[in-house]
Amino acid sequence: MNRFNGVYVALVTPMKEDFSVDFSQLEDLCKWLISEGVDGLVPAGSLGEYATLSSEERTAVVETVIQASNGQVPVIVGTGAPSTNQAVHWAEHALAQGAQGIMALPPINYNPREKEVIAHYEALNRVGIPIVAYNNPRDYATDLTPQLLAKLSKFENVVAVKEFSGDIRRVHDILDQTSLEVMIGVDDLALEGALAGATGWISGVPNALPQEGIRLFHNALQGELDVALPLYRSLIPLFHYDAEPQLVQSIKYMMSLAGKPVGPTRPPRLALEAEDYNEIKRHFERAKNYAQPSQGAK
Repeated sequence: MNRFNGVYVALVTPMKEDFSVDFSQLEDLCKWLISEGVDGLVPAGSLGEYATLSSEERTAVVETVIQASNGQVPVIVGTGAPSTNQAVHWAEHALAQGAQGIMALPPINYNPREKEVIAHYEALNRVGIPIVAYNNPRDYATDLTPQLLAKLSKFENVVAVKEFSGDIRRVHDILDQTSLEVMIGVDDLALEGALAGATGWISGVPNALPQEGIRLFHNALQGELDVALPLYRSLIPLFHYDAEPQLVQSIKYMMSLAGKPVGPTRPPRLALEAEDYNEIKRHFERAKNYAQPSQGAK
């Protein structure tokens, strides 16, 4: 039985104009997304600007999200960190606070050997919390291939993978070669991922458009392509931004267009150019003009 089905939102971290974390707004965002029908929340990921947060801020972000969820939806906590000991610390904190799982990158600060990747996940496995291994060879040196995932899946707590390679064939190979559940990790493969057998989606753009994301993924899971495909085509120009280095600036701007402003991004991320914002706005308005109100998609 899969643990992490449906649409999980990789949360942005709201910031005030002085770049301090806006915890009140983070709490409101979580409650709004839950009310919109998302299936889970994922704090302290790349979209949440985890690398710019102090240890105290990151602790408070995770605790705010878990408290705001109030047991209504599962919370999967990002544990990305420069060292295995630090990643284990964040896994232990997530477990102590009542999170339902962690999203765990392999070693991120250099190109590790396979035995080092395995040892990293072995250490996380000992914490005793369900692990979603995070494969992102676009941004990090390690590629968690299906063959390597098969080895990692022998650890009892490694139960799923967030697949962000961008190669939809990976979903088929992972499901064929491992016992892991697959959560598609890149927005512009959400429909294809569901059709290939992914049962979860760790999503970015649904920070701004949760109902549209929920409708799309659940329709795709049910094979209702006559509904899912036109909606997907209206959303995919926005979804492409999720796979770009400027995803945080882009998605935060989408949230302001959705009436949910969450402030700036922390340096080194700077504001985009005016033409970038104009393009995002054009794609956003197209998607909103197409989408119809949700009718019990969840």
